Amino acid sequence: MNRQAQAAVMFLLGGALLHAGTTDLYLRYVKSGLQPLLLAAGVVLVAAALTTVWYERKRAHGAHGAHGGHPEPRVAWLLVLPVLALILIAPPALGSYSAVRTGTALQPPYGLDPLPAKDPVRLSVVDYASRAAYGHTLRGRTVRVTGFLALDAHGTPYLVRMALNCCAADAQPVKIGLTGQLPPVLRPDAWMEVTGEYASRVTRDPVNNGPIPYLRVTSARPVPAPADPYDETWNK
Repeated sequence: MNRQAQAAVMFLLGGALLHAGTTDLYLRYVKSGLQPLLLAAGVVLVAAALTTVWYERKRAHGAHGAHGGHPEPRVAWLLVLPVLALILIAPPALGSYSAVRTGTALQPPYGLDPLPAKDPVRLSVVDYASRAAYGHTLRGRTVRVTGFLALDAHGTPYLVRMALNCCAADAQPVKIGLTGQLPPVLRPDAWMEVTGEYASRVTRDPVNNGPIPYLRVTSARPVPAPADPYDETWNK
């Protein structure tokens, strides 16, 4: 691929990064804290592409009609297809299929902040799971947690969020087992806001033997999937 073609690919890739970084699309690939780096990379690629085009035009004018090089194979332009896919096709967020086949990422927390006095306390899946498995701050409290549903091979329901360290490639699930007043129909990957009480039950994840604490549900309602499907309270 000649320099003009390379510049075109760089420009498209930079434009794709800028498009993803200025919309919610980038949240399907990386955590929100990396947005500035994503935008910076897009700006650098676009600038490099424009600089390459300017340099090549200047060199061509200086060549005074010199013969060009050999034509490049057209198959090289297939490199543009992944860039166009990034622009046009948003991949789905990881869901229940990955969650039930991957062991829980829950680890002992470094510390737990005091809870607000008013119930119900809104907690992330990671926060509730950490407190229920490793702390003693939830007894007698009512909590509200949002996540998507996953059902294991035995039909056991879990409320899940996929936790990111960096990007979607390293996403791992954190799971809460559900008991109590559950909806009659449970659909995997459906997002729910669950209100309930701390349950002392903790089981072990069959994939990696990690802890899965439980929540006793008193009410539940479907909610739309959030713009950011991954739980960023993990490993901050």
